[in-house]
Amino acid sequence: MKRFGYFLLYVSLTVVALFQLVPLIWLFLFSLKDNREIFAGSPFALPSELRWQNYLKVWEGGVGTYFFNSVWITSLAIILTVLFASMATFAITRMKWKWSGFVLGLFMVGLMIPIHSALIPLFSMFLKVNLIDNPISIVITYTAYNLPITIMILLGFYYTLPREIEEAAIIDGCSIHRMFFRIILPMTTPVISTTVVINMIYNWNEFVFVNTFISSDKYKTLTVGIQNFIGQYMTDWGAIGATLIISVLPIIIAFIFFSNKVVEGISSSAVKG
Repeated sequence: MKRFGYFLLYVSLTVVALFQLVPLIWLFLFSLKDNREIFAGSPFALPSELRWQNYLKVWEGGVGTYFFNSVWITSLAIILTVLFASMATFAITRMKWKWSGFVLGLFMVGLMIPIHSALIPLFSMFLKVNLIDNPISIVITYTAYNLPITIMILLGFYYTLPREIEEAAIIDGCSIHRMFFRIILPMTTPVISTTVVINMIYNWNEFVFVNTFISSDKYKTLTVGIQNFIGQYMTDWGAIGATLIISVLPIIIAFIFFSNKVVEGISSSAVKG
């Protein structure tokens, strides 16, 4: 009876997984069609001709630049966020100082600030320091907004680290900076993988900040650059589909390779003791 229950569970999960793949399959077929096939035929009909030129068209039309911008902005923001969050979490959880609880509370308040409420203050601040239409403003914003959630994920894992390792390192003459970079940081690799994937998903798909702070095409990311393929009188929907496939592919690849690390990091940071 128990085996039959597991069988039903696996069948149910397989059906759910197949249903989740349906939008991706539809989008892929969508990207290989022209406007006539998209609006005249069935949504799940196979294209009469595989129009791979849609991908070439969008890549040469600026998607290559948008893709590169998304890659370097996302990567730089992730590196800064994980590094600063790890330093802050290390200071809050492993060091004894008077204001550690208060500082942690300040970071957690950041979780309650809606993105849209900060747009005007951020725009005003970046305007004063000449960072409007500058990708550095996007990197700073992503780093600041992702710090609270990243610290919250790291906290549980840092609490589980044995203090004996730090004490042994200090007895051997290890400085606090060397201990953090050579001992503590490598030990937190599982939970860092979790935060990297979470930050990547947010940064890669973010639209509001880029649309507000960036106006030049040479600095736009994929989520904003896709608007260039929507015309006032004519829209190439096949090209938009190809752009969307290019956009979601890195996220899917990252999750496939890091999915086990994500689960491991979340489960390990959720248990203190």
